[in-house]
Order: sequence, then structure tokens, then C-alpha cells
Amino acid sequence: MTNDEAGERTDTIRVSLVEDDDEIRDALAILIDATEGMTCHSTFGDCESAIESVSKDPPDVLMMDIELPGMSGVEGVQKIKTAQPGIDIIMLTIHKDDDLVFKSLSLGATGYLLKDSQPDDILRAIRDVRSGGSPMSSQIARRIVVSFRKAEESPLTKRETEVLEKLCEGHSYKMIGADLFVSEETIHFHIKNIYQKLQVHSKSEAVAKALRDRLI
Repeated sequence: MTNDEAGERTDTIRVSLVEDDDEIRDALAILIDATEGMTCHSTFGDCESAIESVSKDPPDVLMMDIELPGMSGVEGVQKIKTAQPGIDIIMLTIHKDDDLVFKSLSLGATGYLLKDSQPDDILRAIRDVRSGGSPMSSQIARRIVVSFRKAEESPLTKRETEVLEKLCEGHSYKMIGADLFVSEETIHFHIKNIYQKLQVHSKSEAVAKALRDRLI
């Protein structure tokens, strides 16, 4: 590859897939490869082979099923994030169970999509997660926001709670700023305060703690 060719691929999002259904895995690979600005970096039928490969050659984004032969996708999230914390992991599954959603996010997943998502929604989620968002299928986002009552004692201000709710809905910092009519810099300020008050260090930890402690 020439330097020019390498330069052209600098902004290309490298996506890896962990899916045991051959048809679904192949269809996703074709979809991603046919999309400008993305490439299917690698594909796997189980977590074990994925962990071994991405530990040495990490993608930018990893889309992973939950129900897999051998190690589950939920357990795989934890191991992959431990080995390569910079990978953005999106769960792509049929499961809507609140416990699985929460556990996946608490272990490091950044997004959660259902397999009936439209192709455009899947591609948008890949872009969003690379832009700082936490993409989720609308059904999942609604379950997260609606199904948990706000804790009576919350360390967060009203504005910080609003920001956290938007974060749980999968919005990027830029989108949250636009929704709340404030600058992205202001959102970063609120996020910093949220991290300090909740004693967390990442978006996924903040979302997980919000769900566990019912702060939203």
C-alpha cells in the first residue's frame, strides 16, 4: 500500500464482527464493506477466536452477539475491554432483557442494538459510537429511560441528570449540547462533574451506574 493509499484510509472505520450465524455475519460484512468510510476488518463465529485476534490487531468498532457458542458475548465484552480498552463495542442481539442490557453496558459495551434494526440504523450506530455516542435501538433506550425510577437521593443536579439521560439514550456530546441549547464545552463540563460525583471514569460506567442506582 502506498502512503497516499494509507492516507486515504486514515478515517476509515474498521469494524469487526462476532456472530455465529453465517448468513447474518456475511450480510453484515457485505453491508459494511459497501459503505463509504467503513471496512469489515475481521469476522468471527465465537468470542474465543475474536479475543485472540483483536488483542493483537484491534478494530475501531466491534459488533458482537450475546448468545454465542462457548463464551457468551457478555463475558466476551469484559475480556476484550480488558485487553483493548479503546475498542468501541456494540452488542447486536435479539435479547431485550434488562439484566443483559445492564450487564453488557456495565462491563464495557458502548451500544446495544437489536437484530431487527434496519441496515441504515446499524451503519448510523457505527458512526455514532466513533463520534462519542452510545447508540441503542429505540426500544432499548426507552426501556432504560422509562423502566427505572429516579432515585430519591441523587448526587446530581437537574441539568446533570438531563445530560445523563441523553447519554443513556445514545446521544453524542454534540447532540446533547444541541438538545439542551448549550455548547459542547458545557456538556464536557457537566460530564466531568457527573464522573466525579458517580466516581466513574467512562461513559459506559456512568450509564451502568445510572441504571443500577436508578438515577434516571
